Amino acid sequence: MKYFKSHFWYHKNQRNGIFLLTILILILQSIIFFGTFSLNQLEDVNQPEIIAFQKQIDSLKEIEIEDRRPKIFPFNPNFISDYKGAQLGMSVIEIDRLFLFRKTNKFITSKQEFQRITKVSDSLLVKIAPYFKFPEWVTKEKKLKTKSNTALNRVENTHKKKSISSIDMNKASAEDFKTIYGIGEKLSERIIKYRSKLQGFSFESQIKEVWGLEEETVEKVLSTFKIIEKPTIRKININTVTFKELLNTPYIDFALCKKIFEYRDEIAVYQNISELKNIKDFPLGKYDRIVLYLMAE
Repeated sequence: MKYFKSHFWYHKNQRNGIFLLTILILILQSIIFFGTFSLNQLEDVNQPEIIAFQKQIDSLKEIEIEDRRPKIFPFNPNFISDYKGAQLGMSVIEIDRLFLFRKTNKFITSKQEFQRITKVSDSLLVKIAPYFKFPEWVTKEKKLKTKSNTALNRVENTHKKKSISSIDMNKASAEDFKTIYGIGEKLSERIIKYRSKLQGFSFESQIKEVWGLEEETVEKVLSTFKIIEKPTIRKININTVTFKELLNTPYIDFALCKKIFEYRDEIAVYQNISELKNIKDFPLGKYDRIVLYLMAE
């Protein structure tokens, strides 16, 4: 205790000096604190220099944020990985759709096809599509397709300029059918010959049965020609018809003709034409066409 007491034992003059020194320190601290505070209060933050300096700081912050963002470089969308897809903002399901498509050994050749396969949103497509980089063969193929389509349109327009005497499939001439791109002399004659065999088209889909007509050509025919007037077909009595006559009927081959006669022998007489459906292995898909030529009396 004596040791500590000796350090705090001062005479009167010393104590007065320490007291004055403490007061002086407190006064100086107050001046510094309140003076700085008042200066901060009086400082105008709307000064042009301060505003310009703040804008410069904000721009530097934006540059720093932009630099930290991952960069997107041109890429082939056919080879997007899980990690790359996640970086682009694609969902796991969208990435899986792309992988399933690639397993078929096919390639995406346009941004429209990419969206159709992955089903990404329009907003995401707009964001990432500018970075798509397809191989050179895709670009060349697109140019070739454009040229071929242009040439095809010119030829089709030339065919369309030819006048058509009738749009009725049962009245159109061979020349009328030749106005369709893809139908020449032989095909047009084949259509007329098949129409005669059928005694006229009863269903528009019967045009598909003409041998040699491609699906695209059939669609063009059906977009131009329609069945306006149904044909009048001569029916034969299934109970009195001969084997040879029945065999010459459209849609009936030798095997079906034989089955029809065997069933007639079994039941003696067809009471109704719908009894044909009772025949084993009867082609039900052709029933509507077959009964156009048969009746039961």
